Amino acid sequence: MIELSYLTVLECSKCGRVFDPDHVQSVCDKCGKPLLASYDIESIKLQFSRKDFAHREASMWRYFEILPVKDKRNIVTLGEGWTPLTPTPRLGDLLGISNLLVKDEGIIPTGSFKARGLSAAISKAKELGIKRVALPSAGNAAGAISAYGARAGMEVYVFMPEDAPKVNIVESLVAGAEVELVKGLITDAGRLAAEGESVKGWFNISTLREPYRIEGKKTMGFEVAEQMGWRLPDVIVYPTGGGTGIIGMWKAFDELEQLGWIGEERPRMVSVQAEGCAPIPKAFKEGREESEYWEGAKTIADGLRVPKALGDFLILRVVRESDGTAVAVSDDEILDSVRMLARVEGIFACPEGGATLAALRRLLDDGSIDHDESVVLFNTGTGLKYIHLFKADAPVHGSSRG
Repeated sequence: MIELSYLTVLECSKCGRVFDPDHVQSVCDKCGKPLLASYDIESIKLQFSRKDFAHREASMWRYFEILPVKDKRNIVTLGEGWTPLTPTPRLGDLLGISNLLVKDEGIIPTGSFKARGLSAAISKAKELGIKRVALPSAGNAAGAISAYGARAGMEVYVFMPEDAPKVNIVESLVAGAEVELVKGLITDAGRLAAEGESVKGWFNISTLREPYRIEGKKTMGFEVAEQMGWRLPDVIVYPTGGGTGIIGMWKAFDELEQLGWIGEERPRMVSVQAEGCAPIPKAFKEGREESEYWEGAKTIADGLRVPKALGDFLILRVVRESDGTAVAVSDDEILDSVRMLARVEGIFACPEGGATLAALRRLLDDGSIDHDESVVLFNTGTGLKYIHLFKADAPVHGSSRG
């Protein structure tokens, strides 16, 4: 066994109970909340410095000591991570903000940030001997688990709402996954995935129902820190569905501080949802520790159509600890911001990415973000998966020849 990871235990995010990462684990068997990975930070600190990462591979696995796979042969990768942190000066000038950047996950394998979490989860599943996996998804996670599961030689089963983007259904089928469409929302798909665990014998890789997707997502936080010279921005604006990204980045910042690679300063974390499905902004404004189920969830941003996130208490905790906020934006604002980002900076963002720009515009207008602060927007996927939302009404010229 080639030891790479300094993973030590899994700890319940709610009650603190400890679990063995060398065995297959899901959620806490006492309180049902997500498990979070812990590492031997002191040993990493003694043996490595942040300079050691400078010449490593340009993928999220450059941080393998603080990721959960122990044997490098079990890493299932398509080159995910190390996405560009793109300065957007023209957009900044338009909005009157001097230091605006976009972390563009749209160029990642499978076209979205879901590749990070599924690379980590499938890699650890492979290491633990799992052969069959299942996942409920609004779309992009289905494509990612299908690709990484295929690469690992696993059986993959995905459940999606019947109105999920066709491209996600096709990419899952092409990669060999068994696909079932569900009348309803991702929560309904989640119930089917859970019901099949005992009957079909698959391992359920639903958001935060296994401990390792969040470990892949936290690498976005590592990358932002390294790409900004081991300093953090003043504000991070992040589109929030299941919430693994915002929770993971907050975890990453804590680990980096423990390593002594950054200081105690933290960005204000802004959680963005759509007005048609906004359980986190509602709970934040009402001072609740957990959100309520959002009835009749509806939005063009499929990744934000999550009526109740398992880790909602963690999302709200991050927003409050960071002195951040939670914002709900309309579908019209989302589409307008997708067009603005593409026309001004050439970045064709997914609707979820557009939501972050819509939120920034709101927060600049009401004074919640100062015009001289550094701000990072997260575009979590490519807009090419959402062309059904836009008209292709270009004129046709010329004549046919007989």
